[in-house]
Amino acid sequence: MNAADGFEPLSQILLDDDFDRGLQGWTLLTGNYEGSLDTILPEQRDFRPPMLSNLTMWDTGTAGSLHGSYAMKLATRARRDSIAVALKRLTFRRAQPIRVEGWVTSKPEATSMTLSDRDVRSFGIFLDLQDDEHRVMPHLRFLNADGDGPPRHQWQYKASPRRAQTISSETRTHFHLGNDQWTDVPDGRQDLCYNELATKQNWHYLRVDFDLATMRYLEFQCNDRVWSGASLEPLTMPAWPNLRGMLNVGFWVDANTDSRSFLYVDSVMLSTGVIG
Repeated sequence: MNAADGFEPLSQILLDDDFDRGLQGWTLLTGNYEGSLDTILPEQRDFRPPMLSNLTMWDTGTAGSLHGSYAMKLATRARRDSIAVALKRLTFRRAQPIRVEGWVTSKPEATSMTLSDRDVRSFGIFLDLQDDEHRVMPHLRFLNADGDGPPRHQWQYKASPRRAQTISSETRTHFHLGNDQWTDVPDGRQDLCYNELATKQNWHYLRVDFDLATMRYLEFQCNDRVWSGASLEPLTMPAWPNLRGMLNVGFWVDANTDSRSFLYVDSVMLSTGVIG
């Protein structure tokens, strides 16, 4: 089975990344700096990079990915609030609808023989876009748990950016993956399959449709649930220097406890064209 068989792309495919072929340009999101690494924001200095994994577990052995042997793995440190993030950088040719699809699964590190179902705080997907007037950053996350309370299982979006900080006349920076300023997606609670052990994983289908012409959400889907994007707002700010035409795609995961949290991405497809 080819990874593309699990997707429903629009008419033109821009990316078809199956991580059996390597990382294919997916890389660490490094905080902006100039002159010295000390200018990286403190929250961004320890972002963890993506790696390849064949999903080896201590009790079940090597499972491989959904469509083959390897997945892209994001792994936080064993520290609450630690973040791991992966980014693919490209630009767009036409301001029209785009569709991002992926098969993902999120798990805690199996360091104890417990369910550990609240160790992962959240995982999510984001875009980083810029046209002539605005930098626009759609962010969606699945909030699994937050603090010591019960599981949340809630989809959220982020519409309010933190104030950007200026490093120089040409370089700015801001932290946009923090556990703040999130808004619940209406009717956005969803119980995802979390199998009985921390060493078992079930893959989930994720899709985001976004219009580059209007810079608005169109729709997003996880498994059998579909939400309209009409009420969702992306992060929006005035255009930054040197970024016109940017079309970046990213995934991240963050830890709710002092245990490592993982996000595995089997494959990603980015396509563009007319929807409907």
